Amino acid sequence: MRPCLNLRARHAATALGALCLAVSLAALPGTARSDGTPAARAAVAADIAPGKSRLDVLAGRQASVHGRVLTGAAGRAVVLQRHAGQRWSTIDRATTRAGGGFGFAFRPQQSGSARLRVVVEAARREIGRLNVYRHAAVSWYGPGLYGNKLSCGGRLTPGTLGVAHKTLPCGARVTLRRGDRVIRVRVVDRGPYVGGREFDLTSATRAKLHFGGVGSLLVAG
Repeated sequence: MRPCLNLRARHAATALGALCLAVSLAALPGTARSDGTPAARAAVAADIAPGKSRLDVLAGRQASVHGRVLTGAAGRAVVLQRHAGQRWSTIDRATTRAGGGFGFAFRPQQSGSARLRVVVEAARREIGRLNVYRHAAVSWYGPGLYGNKLSCGGRLTPGTLGVAHKTLPCGARVTLRRGDRVIRVRVVDRGPYVGGREFDLTSATRAKLHFGGVGSLLVAG
C-alpha cells in the first residue's frame, strides 16, 4: 500500500490527514467493513447465509434455524434472537462448525409471531418470521353489514382485511393459516359474540384463506 501524502504543509492538513488515515485503516486486512451506511450494513449481513429452517410450527413442536457464516471457521459464536416489543432478545447460542455452518433447534411453547435474526460479531442477518400456531375457532362476517362502522375505526367494506376479536388491542397483528395459505392481518373490530368462537374474519380475509365458514384455523400472535 502506498504511504499517505505528507499533508502537514497544506492548509487543510487536519481534515485531509484524517481522511488519509481513514482510507489507510479501511485497507488493512480484518478491518470491520460496517460504517453505518445501508450499503455497509448489507455487506456485513451478506456474511451470513441462511439455510433451510423450520419457522412455522405448532406450539410445543420443534423449530429450527440453519445457516453458514461465509467468512467463518469452526468455533465462532452465533446468537439467535427474536424481536419482541421494541427490542431483540436472545433465544439460543451456538458455535460454528468446520466451514462456518451453524444450527439451532428449539421448542417454543407459546403461540406468537416474531422476526428472527442471527448475530455473528458485527454481522446481523434477519432470517424470517417465526410463527408458532395454535388452533382457534373462527367464523366470518360481511354481507349485510357493509357500510357499518368498525369498532377500531373506518367502515366495513367487501375489501376490508382484518379480524374481529373481543379483547386484543385495535391494530394488533395476527397470523392466520389454512393449509399452505397464510395471511397476516390486523384487529379491526370487536366480536364475535357467538359462544365458542374466538375470531371473526372479514369476508376479504376469508376469501384470501379460502375458508369455508365456521371452523378451526391456525392462529399465531
